Amino acid sequence: MRVAELSRTTGVSVPTIKYYLREGLLPAGELTSPNQASYDERHVRRLRLVRALLEVGRLPLATIREVLRDLDDQADWDMHHRLGRTLYPLAGVREDAPSAELAAAMTDVDALLARWGWQVDPESPGRRRLAEVMLTFRELGVGYLMTEIDRYARAAEMIAESDLRGIATKPSPDDVVTGAVIGTIVGDALQAALRRLAHEHTSVHLFKRS
Repeated sequence: MRVAELSRTTGVSVPTIKYYLREGLLPAGELTSPNQASYDERHVRRLRLVRALLEVGRLPLATIREVLRDLDDQADWDMHHRLGRTLYPLAGVREDAPSAELAAAMTDVDALLARWGWQVDPESPGRRRLAEVMLTFRELGVGYLMTEIDRYARAAEMIAESDLRGIATKPSPDDVVTGAVIGTIVGDALQAALRRLAHEHTSVHLFKRS
């Protein structure tokens, strides 16, 4: 397909496509003449991934370029490592050395991971993010909410299995990664909305006067 058709198919303007080509976010098409190139489904999938990282993941272009370069250079990576390389930057976790209090909370996170037998990389941003949440609960005087952490973990595992099984059948690595990016960001909003609805329902049974 020509660049105009690629634009119509993906909803990305021609000037933006040309910009992505210049910036190395999109591989060059196959030259059919000195001033014309042909594009295929590989370019459609990559554009969708770029849009997901940019518009849904809110990642800066420099980070997107690094992620895509790594995904292209490491062709022998399995899907687990490809997802990690793409999803880790979405967490937006600080990389400075943790305080003593945060380090203690991270020890509690590690204990949770051990109880559940979860295989998580020590550098996973989710590990630090959970520790930050646990520490905040304690600082706000509601640390008792963490007594339910294992029930939350059980629910999270069920959700994660549904998320990943849903994208596992996608036809290409870029499609899987795109689905994971969108599913992670939009899925967080979905779970927040469902949780609020469930809170309202449960409140009726626990607190509403008859």
